[in-house]
Amino acid sequence: MRPLRIAIIGFGKIAGDQHVPSIAGHERLELVATTSRQGKGAQGIPGFADHRELLREVSDLDAVAICTPPSVRYDIARDCLEAGLHCLLEKPPGVTLGEIEELACIAEGRQLTLFTTWHAQANPAVDAAAELLAGQRIACMEINWREDVRKWHPGQQWIWEPGGFGVFDPGINALSIAAKIFPGPLFVREAELLFPANRQTPIAANMRLASPSANGDIPVVFDWRHSAGEAWTIEIETEAGMRLKLLDGGGRLEVDGQPRATEGLGEYATLYRDFVDLIDERRSLVDLRPLRLCADAFLLGRRTIVEPFED
Repeated sequence: MRPLRIAIIGFGKIAGDQHVPSIAGHERLELVATTSRQGKGAQGIPGFADHRELLREVSDLDAVAICTPPSVRYDIARDCLEAGLHCLLEKPPGVTLGEIEELACIAEGRQLTLFTTWHAQANPAVDAAAELLAGQRIACMEINWREDVRKWHPGQQWIWEPGGFGVFDPGINALSIAAKIFPGPLFVREAELLFPANRQTPIAANMRLASPSANGDIPVVFDWRHSAGEAWTIEIETEAGMRLKLLDGGGRLEVDGQPRATEGLGEYATLYRDFVDLIDERRSLVDLRPLRLCADAFLLGRRTIVEPFED
């Protein structure tokens, strides 16, 4: 069976740190090209400045991983699907639900794979939590996602523009985990979005989620103004008295105060394993739940103006 020839569109830090080694670690995948604004990418691999140039110049391409900012993903993914390529989308997969639904229709019509990836869901600790919570009723749950934007997004102006998501760029990781582990549907009950006076996307958010499978509202805090180290935690107590805590963005699990060992390939290696499986099966996996929760927060959110932010 010949390797699947794949290109990375939008080569940046996450592509270099996560996508390249995960592709290299899969025996069925061969990285053959990249694109970036500067036309630079992985060493020894042809680099292009534009995805259209890549599509013209690279023959026998099977798939692409699209790692650009979300605001431009729809047009790129549509071009790639129409060129007959399977598409993996970094999170968040796009800026609107409508865009992703349309891409899913195109992929289905052409019998191609569209994979909306949520890397935080691929942690083995998240899988373990989902198994433990299956069929349970939730007594209480709390989500705290706090980090320093200057550390994680230095100089990235696109995150502050419409379609850039602001603090929901990391916060949607928490929503993706919640959507996977929660034993029932989740809805946004209310939201307060804190916008710097000079920015178009929020720097913090306070939300309350609700579910028929929970005894009360679920408080959620996202904050990009946290300079004392990352706090990426989800705490849950079931009606039966079991206490679960996911730490490090879903990387570690505690059950009733004790660490629970979990094993797996890791986030991105798991995603590429699943991508290859989906391609072989000619299936798509389009999970819109995290994006829908994010969209509903913007739809329902009260806007609060806070002090200007300067990078």
